[in-house]
Amino acid sequence: MKPLRIAALVAVAAAVVAFAGVGRPESAGGAEKPVGGITVTGVGTITSVPDEAAFTIGVQTQGSTAREALAANSEQMSRVIAAVKAAGVDKNDVKTQDVSVSANYVDEGRIDGYSARNSVLVTIRNLSTTGPILDAASNAGANEVYGPTLSRSDEDKLQEKALRSAVEDARAKAQVLAAAAGVQLGRVTSVTEGSSGGWQPYYAAERALAKDAAPIEPGTQDSQATVTVTFAIG
Repeated sequence: MKPLRIAALVAVAAAVVAFAGVGRPESAGGAEKPVGGITVTGVGTITSVPDEAAFTIGVQTQGSTAREALAANSEQMSRVIAAVKAAGVDKNDVKTQDVSVSANYVDEGRIDGYSARNSVLVTIRNLSTTGPILDAASNAGANEVYGPTLSRSDEDKLQEKALRSAVEDARAKAQVLAAAAGVQLGRVTSVTEGSSGGWQPYYAAERALAKDAAPIEPGTQDSQATVTVTFAIG
């Protein structure tokens, strides 16, 4: 009986091995699918001319008391705000930035009067009106002007174009690498947007300057985008 039992166990083991092999076909032709891919970084740049400018326009006044300095400042700043609005700036483009009153200290910490300051951020949508607007503010009593910060009104659309350009740049680089490696470029498997420096202003010195108003040189700006793209190997 022992030989029979051993034979039966061998038969059962063979059946288990055969069953385990079901559903595990060999790869076609014995070849394995390629792994990895080609990862590149693409950069897109769109150059444009700024069409908006932002200025900080302020008034600083003095007084023997804090109340006196602030009262004089408020009156003068009201005239400045009214003047820039009358010159064509929309009320929504005038925003208060800072209101402050501080003591003026002299030798040995003695207070010699007070200074009051008020400033507004003014956004100018039409650059050709910049000179007259700044002149109006100055004539109304503004004694501080900082800027400009130049920008584009359609910056979001320009950034979208820069992103598309960055993807195209990445594909071109990947195609060069694939050709050099002797492989085919496959589908995109991942795309990651990278950080960029945003737009960068450049100033054109050759533009004509206005003679009777503050000259503003819009120059050009670059809207930049960076993407990292991985392509499969075909």
